[in-house]
Amino acid sequence: MLDTAMKDQLKGYLTNITQPIELVASLDEGAKSTELAGLLEDIASLSDKVSFVRTGTDARKPSFLIRRAGTDIGVTFAGIPMGHEFTSLVLALLQVGGHPSKAAPELLQQVRDLDGDYSFETYFSLSCQNCPDVVQALNLMSVLNPRIKHVAIDGALFKEEVDARKVMAVPTVYLNGELFDSGRMELAQIVAKLDTGAAAKAAEKIAAKEAFDVLVVGGGPAGAAAAIYAARKGIRTGIAAERFGGQVLDTMAIENLISVPHTEGPKLASALETHVREYDVDIMNLQKAKKLIPAARPGGLIGVELENGAKLKAKTVILTTGARWRQMGVPGEDDYRNRGVAYCPHCDGPLFKGKRVAVIGGGNSGVEAAIDLAGIVAHVTLIEFDGQLRADEVLQRKLRSLSNVKVITSAMTTEVLGDGDKVTGLSYKDRNSGDVHHVELEGIFVQIGLVPNTEWLKDDIALSQRGEIEVDVRGATSMPGVFAAGDATTTPYKQIVIAMGEGSKAALSAFDYLIRQVPVDESGEAETATASAAA
Repeated sequence: MLDTAMKDQLKGYLTNITQPIELVASLDEGAKSTELAGLLEDIASLSDKVSFVRTGTDARKPSFLIRRAGTDIGVTFAGIPMGHEFTSLVLALLQVGGHPSKAAPELLQQVRDLDGDYSFETYFSLSCQNCPDVVQALNLMSVLNPRIKHVAIDGALFKEEVDARKVMAVPTVYLNGELFDSGRMELAQIVAKLDTGAAAKAAEKIAAKEAFDVLVVGGGPAGAAAAIYAARKGIRTGIAAERFGGQVLDTMAIENLISVPHTEGPKLASALETHVREYDVDIMNLQKAKKLIPAARPGGLIGVELENGAKLKAKTVILTTGARWRQMGVPGEDDYRNRGVAYCPHCDGPLFKGKRVAVIGGGNSGVEAAIDLAGIVAHVTLIEFDGQLRADEVLQRKLRSLSNVKVITSAMTTEVLGDGDKVTGLSYKDRNSGDVHHVELEGIFVQIGLVPNTEWLKDDIALSQRGEIEVDVRGATSMPGVFAAGDATTTPYKQIVIAMGEGSKAALSAFDYLIRQVPVDESGEAETATASAAA
């Protein structure tokens, strides 16, 4: 099951196990059970602290329990956790085997202190880059707290179960038999949903922080670069991010980051956070900005109010809030989100195996999505508003070679149709004739560009007609002391490498702004020359 290189790598990891573990398999006569047995035999052969038995009685087959010997501490996988979930498997082996997590100690203690019985089930896809975060978080929780149980289920392998529960997006999490949440979640987010007092505690802690020299709002490539460049100047730097990594977390393949021939979004996001943590940067993750408050006078402190009510202050602010997937804005889209309307073909595509789907959008993202989906689903209808596709010619040639893809141009999607539970089709208007047509299908993947995350700024700084933050060549905005970078700005070409460069430039501009300001005291009054000298 595992090649020699993977075995050698895994063997090295397994040396970190301090307590014996058992791999308890529940198998049938099928090919997938044989495949899983081979994987577990390979793992057990690599460490004398790992044993493999076939005595499992789980109703889901194939599945296996990773259990700390002599205890009820463990996690369960229903399926074969390869692909993106192989890392989840390795971490589960280590953590059940006693190897400590690198998560923040206070967060780990929060998990241990949770009072209640929690039985989680997570449906994942092996091609989903967002699923491992959820699987790994819940696995860790089940290791730390004996009242928490978790089963990670490969939705493609247990199709009848997925259909019965009407799971049409991954990751989807059930808690005690009821829908808990869908989409990417980090450990802190899950704990916050369970620990009702967590938000208030976080707000109180944040509100007590001293003013920053530079406060970065947003944790994508631009934000990470800005934080690193600011911290390297030796000034007090903070970064408040709704989710560290930003939209990169939703990106599958990255092949145009100079000097890195190929990587994946979550891997790059992790590397960005690791790099930022090498410096003295105060990282405040899972914090969404609500209001930008200008300084009362030149050189005074700028405020940023968060959704949890806490307020941060800083001498300069760098806005790197990025962008999100644009929605169609048609009737039925919101009603059937995650019930047939999806935005990530890599994550949710396998759930539509053998079904009919549409891709909305004829740019690179849309055509790439159609090509990927064509290898999984029965048929793809690509709908483009313009009179022709806008994707690179090499992608269009590939698309034209596929027999199960139909391209419709000059078409405007007007409605998502459904039966109350799931998508059954869509309607579109022919922009040339005005005729309205209906397409019967089970899934719709929306790929029509990005919207800047700037709604909260519309009354405070200058925005373009598209809602982008207007910046000059130095990254400065219309508000003194506030700079911006990345996909949320008017800077053309929304690319990771450009966002990194613009974030770095904004930090250097903020530092230059700082050293040219007249110092002010805490009350906001300019210090006199005498007071400055005395200090």
